[in-house]
Amino acid sequence: MDYSEAIAYLYTLIDYEKMRLERYTPETHNLARVERLLEAVGNPHTRFPAVHIAGTKGKGSVAALCESILRAAGYRTGFYISPHLHTFRERIQVDRLEIAREKVVELVEEIRPLVERMPDVTYFEAITVMGFLHFARSEVDVAVVEVGLGGRLDATNVLMPEVAVITSLSLEHTYLLGDTLAEIAHEKAGIIKSGIPVVSVPQRAEALAVIEKASQERGSPLTVVGRDWYCEPGPADWDGQAFTLRRVTGGSELDGEYWIPLLGHHQLENAASGVAALDILRQRGFHISGVDVREGLSATYWPGRMEILSREPLVVADGAHNPYSAQTLRQALEEWFPGWRWVLVFGASADKDVTGMLETLLPLSDYVIVTRSDHPRAAAPVELADAVAATGSGAEVSVNMEKSLRRGLAVLGPGLGLLVTGSTHLVADAREEWARYTGAPLPENDDQAEI
Repeated sequence: MDYSEAIAYLYTLIDYEKMRLERYTPETHNLARVERLLEAVGNPHTRFPAVHIAGTKGKGSVAALCESILRAAGYRTGFYISPHLHTFRERIQVDRLEIAREKVVELVEEIRPLVERMPDVTYFEAITVMGFLHFARSEVDVAVVEVGLGGRLDATNVLMPEVAVITSLSLEHTYLLGDTLAEIAHEKAGIIKSGIPVVSVPQRAEALAVIEKASQERGSPLTVVGRDWYCEPGPADWDGQAFTLRRVTGGSELDGEYWIPLLGHHQLENAASGVAALDILRQRGFHISGVDVREGLSATYWPGRMEILSREPLVVADGAHNPYSAQTLRQALEEWFPGWRWVLVFGASADKDVTGMLETLLPLSDYVIVTRSDHPRAAAPVELADAVAATGSGAEVSVNMEKSLRRGLAVLGPGLGLLVTGSTHLVADAREEWARYTGAPLPENDDQAEI
């Protein structure tokens, strides 16, 4: 088996990232399967401490911020995220180095006989076991693990972490997780374990009430950013933003003035929740200083989130994929680029609230190009054009990102920027196509030379 064959085998497993379910239940998402798999390989998830992160928006950013700080503090880190932008290997990293192709092959060959003896093992369950095995064998000091979907029944929820983090919650995957914010909060709060501290970003009252109740019932101390930690914004520009952070009661050794290279005030909430979580780790014996926090935050790398691909012309890519994240993106665009209008290159998955996203983004847009990513769930451009037309606007249909970017650049004028958004997969296509267009190194992806 070579790398491409290993990846192809994983994709033969049930993949809920590429198909739509009508329910989210123990019959479809079953922790017993992943627990049996982990037991068969020696329970690697019990051999490292972890930070476990769930949420609708921002969990990847919080994970990246936490990992960078822990690495700056001298810890050997595991980093588990989903989905990936360019290569499967992004999902499993040690010290922010993507897992080697050879290791992917070795792990697939190791777990394949076990998987084939257990009916209905999913893609995500299999790769979660691979990730935890890689972390244990790499002897990481701590792993930062992002939930895949939901929380309560997510494969990563076998962890007994040092601290859990719940990022901003909104209505997404309602057909799976519930039709109300409270139902979604219930699924996300499923990562709260008995006695294990939990940190939450500011939430709407309906969601916070669920998190507070779960924390109280499980005896888990709850820290809420905005209540227990205060974050004051500072100067901001296209390179990043400064802020001051302090713990409200008693202060903390991690209080201080910091800077992050991520744009949008929502990233300040993410940074604050990450620091609050690491302050809990510090209280539990980890050695993390304000200098480590400053160095780690400033070095955080998290592409595809309000990422400026070019300044002249202005090209921005963001993976917003629901109305809530689109609204957050719009607010950030209006603040960071006041007075700018946008040529919108838009593509989305067919199961998303396309109309809700368009209603948010179209008022900023002078020209719209609809296209699709190379993903099984991507909506057809003609359907997206119909959705634009239903709002009273018009859109040009483009068959791929190459044509979309070139057409977008052709219609740019003074005060116009090019905005690519609607899905993570579309942003990945845009980053790769922009590299081709400018002659920059192409992001490493799974289409490149195999081992």
